[in-house]
Amino acid sequence: MSLQGRVAIVTGGNRGIGKGIALGLALDGADLAINYRGNEDEARTTLDEVRALGVRAELYQASVDDFAAVRDMVAKVAADFGQIDILVNNAGIASKGRSVADTDPEEFERVVRTHAFGTFYATHEVIPHLRKRPRGDIIMVSSAATRRWMANGAPYNVGKASIEAIAFGVAKEERANNIRVNVVAPGVVETDMGRRLLKARGVADPRDADATAPFGRVCQPEDLSNVVRWLVSEQNSYVTGERIYVDGLAGV
Repeated sequence: MSLQGRVAIVTGGNRGIGKGIALGLALDGADLAINYRGNEDEARTTLDEVRALGVRAELYQASVDDFAAVRDMVAKVAADFGQIDILVNNAGIASKGRSVADTDPEEFERVVRTHAFGTFYATHEVIPHLRKRPRGDIIMVSSAATRRWMANGAPYNVGKASIEAIAFGVAKEERANNIRVNVVAPGVVETDMGRRLLKARGVADPRDADATAPFGRVCQPEDLSNVVRWLVSEQNSYVTGERIYVDGLAGV
């Protein structure tokens, strides 16, 4: 699945799922613009790992819920690389797992702004660049939360639902411009965020959850990355406006 000659922006690409996707796209030959919000040391470690795969990669610091920062970042990526072909809207934050009655409205706004506004801002700014390319791809990283709508997670649920609402509308709007827009929705993934979630469920070690997880193991960033790699490749010639759950639960 060669992506040589294509340039991808991955928001929140310095760690966790975003890092896994960035590494996967690099394996297929894409050049990478890796966005991060904080922790520059961590971001530079990811940058080195991506560059070691033989592609060009650069770091771009910006908080996705800041429109001016996103606008400047996208403009700089376009100037640095000369083109943008792929956008992966991955940046996100977790909510604190409280009921609506106990959730601080400021937390609700912060979580929803990161997911909904951040996704809108990046998509809004990147689409004009994708329209100039022979093919454009936008991937939205949602969550299996939109399948089960668990209690005690309203900010996160609303944020991910907003991402999907944007995705399905843009898929129709931009199909004529040869831009494919798809959603990948993982369950618990073994990342820092996933480990915190498991710990909150009383599972201190992810290996303790393997036996009860689908296929005998907790989902890894690579599992999600492999789906993204196919979606943005030439092997996907006819799929757009779809949501793919990557949680191993077979439609449950």
